[in-house]
Amino acid sequence: MDSNLIFAISFFWSLIVFGLIGKWYVIPHLSLLPCATALTPLLILHSFRHIGMVFLVPGVVSSTLPTPFAYPAAYGDLLAAVLAFVALIALRLGLRWAVAGPLVWIFNLVGTVDLLYALFQGTQLGLIEQLGAAYFIPTIAVPALLVTHFLVFRLLL
Repeated sequence: MDSNLIFAISFFWSLIVFGLIGKWYVIPHLSLLPCATALTPLLILHSFRHIGMVFLVPGVVSSTLPTPFAYPAAYGDLLAAVLAFVALIALRLGLRWAVAGPLVWIFNLVGTVDLLYALFQGTQLGLIEQLGAAYFIPTIAVPALLVTHFLVFRLLL
């Protein structure tokens, strides 16, 4: 089977499964909580996005992975992780502007754009064979992160 097809099946299957987990388990539970409390576990998850830095580690990814993909993907994830962590701390400290103000919105917009840009760019450049061990980031982690970004938007609206 073609590796592009395998990638597409893996990505969309994960997106569907994580979407169902969100719909069946996460949304019913989080909708009962105050917004700041409901956002906390979602921001904790995104605080681990530093994992995207592996796109810069030779041996994890192919040495031929293009830097026009690797650098924006790695540093975009790191930026999203930092923004999520700052928003998380602000929420936990009870700062009103964390939810009511722009902080969580900025994290969510930056994080969503980062994921969509990396997916688009990776698809356009045909990088599947060059991802190496990092293959599981776009096929497992990215779908979960996209679903949780949707959940954050839903909570904010």
